[in-house]
Amino acid sequence: MSNTPSHEHNHSHSHSHDHNNPDDPLYNSHGEHPYQPDSEDTPYEHHQVMAEAVGELLIEKGVITADELRGMIELIDSKSPAEGTRVIARAWTDPEFKARVMVNVNDAAEELGIDPGTIPIRAVENTDSVHNVIVCTLCSCYPRLLIGVPPDWYKSRSYRSRVVHEPRTVLKEFGTEISLETEVCVHDSTADLRYMVIPKRPDGTEGMNEDELAALVTRDSMIGVTTL
Repeated sequence: MSNTPSHEHNHSHSHSHDHNNPDDPLYNSHGEHPYQPDSEDTPYEHHQVMAEAVGELLIEKGVITADELRGMIELIDSKSPAEGTRVIARAWTDPEFKARVMVNVNDAAEELGIDPGTIPIRAVENTDSVHNVIVCTLCSCYPRLLIGVPPDWYKSRSYRSRVVHEPRTVLKEFGTEISLETEVCVHDSTADLRYMVIPKRPDGTEGMNEDELAALVTRDSMIGVTTL
């Protein structure tokens, strides 16, 4: 697993293809751009089939409309980690708010005008003695309304299986080395309960305001694969 979940490639290639050759794998019927497989070109996985079936059933039964379903998908896709970083920054600066976060993340988030959804979210705090990391071993359960769409590596079979059995090795691949004196706790998210890590506040940030602190928090630190 790469410790850089997303990266850019800037390669300059100088070559040509004979687009008039139908045996060329880059050939297409227009003789222009090479064919690029789309996600619809591969069979749906089990959970994709189930999700589509549930959506169609809810619409058929009149529980929701197609527009309502589309609107919710667009809302989820529009979310970013920014809402979660606000919760973390407030928890770092307000001990009473932090205590409420540790009891009920959803209620605490609503205090800041954030809609975290109805699925319960539990906060786990990194300390000098404990480092927490989040996974969903079954699929990709994740507090999307609070920290955005999960990264591709979070949904990969490799991460989902390995982080449970060899968390220190996986964390090291993300550039995060945890001392043997620090306990590593892996939390398995489900459809009924999600988790969010409260990272350790970096040293030397005592004079920063909430906006400045929020800018320090990353998506990966709220999953627990990195530190700050």
